[in-house]
Amino acid sequence: MLEWRLPMKPYKLTVSHAPFWHDGDSLFKTNLNIMMAALPAVIFGLFQFRAPALGVLALSLSSAMAWELIVTLASGKKASIGDLDSAVIGLFLGMMLPATAPWWMVIIGTFLAVVLGKMIYGGIGANPFNPVLLGIAILTLSWATHLDFDAAYINYDFNFTALAPLAAVKAKGALAVSDLFSLNDLVMGKQVGAIGTTFGLGLIIGGVYLILRGFVRWEIPVSFIIGIIFTSLCFNLANPDKYAGPMIHLFSGYTLFGAFFLAPENSSSPVNKIPMLIFGFCAAGMIILMRNIGAYDDGTVLGILLLNVVNPLIDAIRPKALGKEVRNA
Repeated sequence: MLEWRLPMKPYKLTVSHAPFWHDGDSLFKTNLNIMMAALPAVIFGLFQFRAPALGVLALSLSSAMAWELIVTLASGKKASIGDLDSAVIGLFLGMMLPATAPWWMVIIGTFLAVVLGKMIYGGIGANPFNPVLLGIAILTLSWATHLDFDAAYINYDFNFTALAPLAAVKAKGALAVSDLFSLNDLVMGKQVGAIGTTFGLGLIIGGVYLILRGFVRWEIPVSFIIGIIFTSLCFNLANPDKYAGPMIHLFSGYTLFGAFFLAPENSSSPVNKIPMLIFGFCAAGMIILMRNIGAYDDGTVLGILLLNVVNPLIDAIRPKALGKEVRNA
């Protein structure tokens, strides 16, 4: 019997790890769009808080990129600041600070966010906590007086009530401050707060842009907002004189910035749909609990960080498959 064999061709099988499909996006493109989405709130903050705000944002953004460059060069790795990830961290941290923040506080904050919050874990994609929130949390615990927005803007002359809404509610109760903050003023940024988090309309525009462009999934922002409204409404119905209604919670403090820009951070949030919904809703619930019965005026930072801690457990939740097991099929 004759046996025919085809000649072997020098084909090579290349095996690589996931992902195996690329949609054309890059870290640079994603981070650039995130920064563009934040522009309406940033520009408004610059007009409202003027030159000092520009100084804080510029120092925060540049120092964050400098810290990443220093760490990568010191570790013998290729510089990665071109992906703009550290620029986003610096921009976001600056947006969460008052315009009167001292220069040393800005530099320490970016060090905490970039080095301790990101680079120490191996760089982008490996951080279990949102780097910006980690930096702000440590700054708040260490130098709380510098993040007191009422004290920070004492020398400013505003044409609206120069009080931080959440701090006023915490100190006086909802009934006492009900006439001080109208919904229109809150939405249009007529309130005291951080540089880039007071303009509610601008944050919504930026958040919707990110969702429509596919840079942020809708599940976390939507469930986050629903959680804020539901939990604050429960407290308000129980004691309307003491606890504020949903709108003041939604449009003041870091709430909207947290919903669209902080909570959906890729490395520290779930990747599956149902865990995303649970993550956003539970983070919002923790925030309202901290505001109403906790020690802090605004629990956004610690609320999201707590959910970052349990994120791996939440992301392991899977819906039960339909059907039933068939043996010996």
